[in-house]
Amino acid sequence: MTHRFLLTFSLFAILLTSCQSATPTQDQNLALTAAFETAFAQLSVPTQTPPPTETPVPTATIPRTPPALPQPFQTSLLKPEDLPRTYIADTCQYLQNKWNPNHAAPGTVVMVIMIHGITKAAPENPNGISVADFKKLTNDLFNQGFTAINMQQLADFMYNNAKIPPRSVLLIADDRHFAEYFNDHFRPLYEQWGWPVVNAYIGLDERPDLWAENAALSAEGWVDYQAHGYIHNINITDSSTDEFILGEMNGVITSFQKYLNKKPIAYIWPGGGFSARAVEIGTGLGYKLGFTVNPRGPVMYNWIPQADAVNQNNPYAIPETPAGNPLMTIPRYWAPNARDSLDSVRQIGEQAAAYAEQNKAVELEYYDILCAPTYGPIPAAQ
Repeated sequence: MTHRFLLTFSLFAILLTSCQSATPTQDQNLALTAAFETAFAQLSVPTQTPPPTETPVPTATIPRTPPALPQPFQTSLLKPEDLPRTYIADTCQYLQNKWNPNHAAPGTVVMVIMIHGITKAAPENPNGISVADFKKLTNDLFNQGFTAINMQQLADFMYNNAKIPPRSVLLIADDRHFAEYFNDHFRPLYEQWGWPVVNAYIGLDERPDLWAENAALSAEGWVDYQAHGYIHNINITDSSTDEFILGEMNGVITSFQKYLNKKPIAYIWPGGGFSARAVEIGTGLGYKLGFTVNPRGPVMYNWIPQADAVNQNNPYAIPETPAGNPLMTIPRYWAPNARDSLDSVRQIGEQAAAYAEQNKAVELEYYDILCAPTYGPIPAAQ
């Protein structure tokens, strides 16, 4: 409207100016005609109104639904009652450790073997092993790709999936021995293959000469001393008092600190006897791992075979699940029977690796949706 008013006003101004002239010339007439035509042409053009600016509509974000995680790995190579148990409560932390390329690969398996005694002749104790059979066992382990580890390596693996050899073996020699025993039977393994051995040592504060010999071996680093009770010869049961349990589990810690200048991280239950209360007290004292005498199978990260109740296949084995902590009730193979289980242990590791690969995409998608915002992405290979 303002534009049209200005044009009309300009037209009248031109007319008024022309009227004030005495005699319009031809040029003036032509100018007036052009002015009229221009003014009316502009008055006839409608005013253009710019179109309104459209407000962009945000695209709706569709939330991603995490997939269902697969069930824990199962295998027919275990007895039906020896069911694998998981123990990592934090699913996101478990998946990050499992798929971290810098950690142990899925299917990494550990065989724990208890060596009750090595004798030159045929052993009188059914759980003992002869020198010849022990050599066969260790040669078979080596030829099937097993490598011995120490207790700290096992703890790091079981808690955090730290990298260890894909087929690992933990050799545990029971009870006290002089240095000669280790020099004869285990030093050759260390010198040939770099294999350590764990000694389940009795903590009774006696025989300073025996302590001195073992302290020297401990200082060399290839004999790894762990707790095997204090007086050792009375098994812990459900009826054991707290006083007795503390005497056994804390007494050996005191002796280790005195003679070996170390604190044990594992408790090898004397006679295989344990209880829920002993497990509770032991973890409170700082023990990270505990070992039964139950030959249920090998172990893997977040995967330990356990039984709920006494069964006919293993009538003398104390059920582990009532104790409430699989890490403190890890199974062991007896040395005389270990060779017969090498193939099944190897196959369990291979089956577990294949099962993990089959479910890798699902687990990584779950991690990306629910875990990565808090835990960050799966680390890259280093």
